[in-house]
Amino acid sequence: MRFLFVCLVLLLPGCEQSFFMVGDKGREASIARLSEARDDCLSRNASADIIPSTDPATIARAVALACSEETDRLVTAINRDGDTKVTLAIRQNSEFRAMGYVLRARGQVIF
Repeated sequence: MRFLFVCLVLLLPGCEQSFFMVGDKGREASIARLSEARDDCLSRNASADIIPSTDPATIARAVALACSEETDRLVTAINRDGDTKVTLAIRQNSEFRAMGYVLRARGQVIF
């Protein structure tokens, strides 16, 4: 009887995650929506600020700065702990994406 009880106790923790879904679907949907809003802003501003003689990196920084409100909302949704490395990574990702939109708007090859 003890052996059966010990086996049952040892097997139960292994089954715990098979019944419950880990993660917050509402938060994931919110992050996806905010990310899409940021990308729409970057795309809209990149196509509006086409100056052929200006360096694309400079324009990308300006476009990312113009969309800082959307980026800040995304940072707030993703970075619950307030980690500066995460915030910096999201801002750098916004600049990288802005560069892609600027190059596309100029008709240049991205990769």
